[in-house]
Amino acid sequence: MDLHLTGKTALVLASSSGLGLAIAKELAKEGANVMLTSRNKDKLERAKQEIETVASGRVSYTVADITDAESIKSMVDITHRTFGKISVLVNNAGGPPAGSFEEMSDSDWQKAFDLTLLSYIRTIRAVLPDLKETKGRILNNASSSIKQPIDGLLLSNVFRMGIMGLSKTLASELAPDGILVNTIGAGRIDTDRLKELDSSRAEKSGLSPEEVRSNIEANIPMGRYGQPEEFAKLAAFLVSYANTYVTGQAILADGGLIKSY
Repeated sequence: MDLHLTGKTALVLASSSGLGLAIAKELAKEGANVMLTSRNKDKLERAKQEIETVASGRVSYTVADITDAESIKSMVDITHRTFGKISVLVNNAGGPPAGSFEEMSDSDWQKAFDLTLLSYIRTIRAVLPDLKETKGRILNNASSSIKQPIDGLLLSNVFRMGIMGLSKTLASELAPDGILVNTIGAGRIDTDRLKELDSSRAEKSGLSPEEVRSNIEANIPMGRYGQPEEFAKLAAFLVSYANTYVTGQAILADGGLIKSY
């Protein structure tokens, strides 16, 4: 299928590793010009080199702190100067710390809000003039917790639901401009973030990380963790111009793990 992404400009947040990197690589393979962002220049350089081995579009990067409004503005300005008007925005951010309600301070809540939700809001605001011109696409990366809360991830559970509310509202507001807005959520996708969560769960339970993973995989109908590339293919379709009518949706890539509708 031709995703009609050749020559389009895609801005992918938190894309030096994990799911962000996988999405950026898939978009570059489909011919998009991709701007990578992260706070770590060395990781960005490595990510750029990795993507360029398979890309048919151009790849660049800019160091950015998405919890800082001025950094977001600079990130968008650099993308303009490098590739031109933005057609695709993939909002993505690392997850906030694990923990229970009684463990979380006001500072923990504020940091999680700034990272996980306000960064998306600010970036959409900065990119929206472009998207109106290009009839663009917004994809907000969340988590399977938008369908079913995850034990021990209170902050993520709360703010991922905020992402879904943001996406659903914007899908309605921006549809007259030809902009499609969707939310994507990962189940158990095999990334470094997931390894950290499994290790944390192992420490608390007295099990090994391998035992934790095996127990979880037993509850996934497909019997395994997903790969970042599998997640990225779904993301690429949702932000593509082959997608002309799917908007306002929250879609999981979870191997059937979540049983709710």
